[in-house]
Amino acid sequence: MGAPAPDLDELVGAELLQPAPAAAAQLTDEILRRHGSAVAAVLFYGSCLRRQTSEGVLDFYVLVDRYRDAYRSRVLAWANAALPPNVFYLEIDSERGPLRCKYAVVSLSDFERGARPGGLRSGIWARFCQPALAVHLRDADAREAVVAAVAESTVTAVARTLYEIPNKDGLTRKKNGLTRKKDGLTRKKNGLARTKDGSTRKNGTIRFTTAELWLRVLRGTYAAELRPEAPGTIESIYEADPERYDRAARAVLARMGAELGGDGAEIEAVLPADSKAWTRRGWSRLRWLAKWVYFVQLLKSAATFGDWLPYVLWKLERHTGKKIVPSERQRRYPFVFGWPLLLRVLWQRDLR
Repeated sequence: MGAPAPDLDELVGAELLQPAPAAAAQLTDEILRRHGSAVAAVLFYGSCLRRQTSEGVLDFYVLVDRYRDAYRSRVLAWANAALPPNVFYLEIDSERGPLRCKYAVVSLSDFERGARPGGLRSGIWARFCQPALAVHLRDADAREAVVAAVAESTVTAVARTLYEIPNKDGLTRKKNGLTRKKDGLTRKKNGLARTKDGSTRKNGTIRFTTAELWLRVLRGTYAAELRPEAPGTIESIYEADPERYDRAARAVLARMGAELGGDGAEIEAVLPADSKAWTRRGWSRLRWLAKWVYFVQLLKSAATFGDWLPYVLWKLERHTGKKIVPSERQRRYPFVFGWPLLLRVLWQRDLR
């Protein structure tokens, strides 16, 4: 057997409570000014955190108690409750120049539901199985709830992938819970392999590297949304901190009750009996519905984003290397005349 697995809640808590960069703290102060005491937590995640830079658009999740307390506008509160999250763009001046971010507003209860298996908000577990920082936690209750939800996101993302990895006998999980091999072995829902002569044996051991596991996880999370990513980009997420992902994988397996072996990035595990809570079967039926929900959310974001024209122009300039100057009509009436610019970003699949 390998070294003892770390406790998942302790690992997540230690990661979330690392000091936040100055840029993230400044933007968080403005977010709190906008939404007031309704904010229970502000979580910083994404590529700017991973690259440790303030150049670009920082990504935040803003967790609130109730939507109606987070806005002056009843329309925004209703839209957030009907199809969370609302997404906003924020730009402020600083000594280092402009700081930019986009942030998603979601209630703490919706965030907790989205972290669990079977939910349609794949964006939550897709993002928070990766490192994040809690720039603001209002109190101990908020801290406890956020740590639990982020840990659950990690379990959801990893567990859906684990049951697709072949064991050493070559057996894999299929959507219907059954795999048939040429030698007559089948995998039943109760986790047993049955041969033609009626004998049974327990689940086989699976062996994999941390890199193999997490690349499968990350490909699956991006596939759940309309966000295709190049293989190199996905690999860079894991390679930014492979030791962290190794610890997280072992912590998730321990939370699931798997028997663990192997050392370092090499893992050997005997998985617990199959359960709908741990597998992809429920998710496979919801995947396309979740993609449609994500598409509708993307369209809604164009309405709630606020002053989205500067963000779109910045994206186009970064993508093309050319500075684009909007017309006066586009500046004054972005929702009427600014759509060609937004559609260019959507066509290039660069609206993240």
